[in-house]
Amino acid sequence: MRTRSLLALALLFALCACSSAAPPPAAETQPPVRHTAVSIVGDQFYINGRPTYEGQSWNGHRIEGLLFNARMVQGIFDDLNPETRHLWAYPDTREWDPERNTREFVAAMPEWRRHGLLSFTINLQGGNPRPNARSHPWHNSAIDSLGNLRPDYMARLERILDRADELAMVPILGIFYFGQDQRLRDEAAVIRAVDNTLDWLADRGYRNVLIEINNEANTGYDHPILKADRVHELIERAKAFERNGHRFLVSASFTGNTVPSPNVVRAADFVLLHGNGVEDPAEMTELIRETRQVEGYRPMPIVVNEDDHYGFDQPLNNFTAAIAEYASWGYHDHRHEGEGFADGYQTVPVDWRIRSARKRAFFEKLAEVTGEGVGDGVGRVTR
Repeated sequence: MRTRSLLALALLFALCACSSAAPPPAAETQPPVRHTAVSIVGDQFYINGRPTYEGQSWNGHRIEGLLFNARMVQGIFDDLNPETRHLWAYPDTREWDPERNTREFVAAMPEWRRHGLLSFTINLQGGNPRPNARSHPWHNSAIDSLGNLRPDYMARLERILDRADELAMVPILGIFYFGQDQRLRDEAAVIRAVDNTLDWLADRGYRNVLIEINNEANTGYDHPILKADRVHELIERAKAFERNGHRFLVSASFTGNTVPSPNVVRAADFVLLHGNGVEDPAEMTELIRETRQVEGYRPMPIVVNEDDHYGFDQPLNNFTAAIAEYASWGYHDHRHEGEGFADGYQTVPVDWRIRSARKRAFFEKLAEVTGEGVGDGVGRVTR
């Protein structure tokens, strides 16, 4: 009897031990299979192991390896300030709708790609949604005060990056904007936001995304680590991040007609220039040439990812001047006073379609330069 009791007690202890033991670890979630990967070889961009616009030239100038782009920074825009949210109402509904904004962005992407657009800049803190606004009372930030990422913003971004991956496009993801960086509490939050962004991208397996730490590092930032003399610290931190044998390519931009500082050029994987303030195409030529003389420059891509000068009907403009210097060029378009909803890609609310005369002029010129404009939206890029 006593033996049976001891056996029963032992069995009871065994069952308790089993029930209290930690469950076996769940299998790690694997990121989705991706179609598009960007790399740099010397001063050329490659997509899936082949140079962009492979074999293409225009007017005797090499196009292969360039990355033509447009500033589409408001693709995940929202406003958390109830006092300013009404400013962004759509003309047809009289209401602002961030989900509609992203939905219409994604719907427009194949048409951009059919015209030869391989890249666009999209920002976690957007850009100036009103031309020439001096203050920025609106609250547009995918990053909270502690450096955490807001799920609703990131869900919208994921839809855009997923579509870009399908279309063999290479987004330039900007993390900070000088009109919104004050939303972060301190430098630790800024660093945390960079780490969280890289983790978020790596968790989803993206390999087609370039990183712009911040827009125009030499102006207006509250946090010293985001200013021109220290932003290289964040560039180097981002470059040190690696997951599954992949690291992201990183840079930061400067204000229009500004030659980047040596500390940024040395640290960056590619150089970002802005053409605002470059009134004469000859100045664009000089800006690119001077950039190649900066201490720390070596063969690396030069990308203009913001320029609000057009003249696409003229034989010489900032776009063609950049091409002649073997630099990529990016279209920046605000809606100006008196213009309608169809105009502008940065002024909110945005019509993401190619419907204004200015947008059509850019995309027609882009199709001419790249030899694109037909086909299934993938063109010369092989997945």
